Amino acid sequence: MTGLAFLKRLLGGAAEGRAPGVWRKAEQGARVLVVDDSATIRAVLGRMLEVEGYAVTRAADGERALEMARSEPPDLIFLDIVLPGMNGFAVLRALRHDPLTQHVPIVMISGNQQATEQFYVQRFGADDFISKPFGQADVARSIDRLVGFGRLSARQPGVVVPLSVSAETIPALLANATLESAPEKVSNLAA
Repeated sequence: MTGLAFLKRLLGGAAEGRAPGVWRKAEQGARVLVVDDSATIRAVLGRMLEVEGYAVTRAADGERALEMARSEPPDLIFLDIVLPGMNGFAVLRALRHDPLTQHVPIVMISGNQQATEQFYVQRFGADDFISKPFGQADVARSIDRLVGFGRLSARQPGVVVPLSVSAETIPALLANATLESAPEKVSNLAA
């Protein structure tokens, strides 16, 4: 592998054999903790993750995040740097020193330019960093990198289940299922 190819792969470029923009995902149902003092960021980031099949919990401050992470360690944490009370760097250090959570991948997030610079200078052991504002592609790219580095288990491709009926009978089965359930719904509405 050439030096340029290695650098592209390291920085999150498209992996060989994968189309650009096709991201690897963590296991279906992976537990993700989103920590941010902004209710909007918690809601938006949480929804982005839920749509992808992750089980999301949310915390508004560092102390609550530590409690949640220690009581049921998540598979991944998105952690804001600027938090009320205990800041994200202190939370990161506490998580890295706790045997229950030291293995959990952590993605730091921040819109504060000074905090961003401080993060790169101090490097407290986060696995990745996303700058605010961010989009779904940024989140997917970060998860893809963590899966690629082996920090998160990869989602398995869908399993094909053989049909127990012929494909020709499926439209009739669907039509019958719809017709059988429709009168029941109407009677329930009338009651």
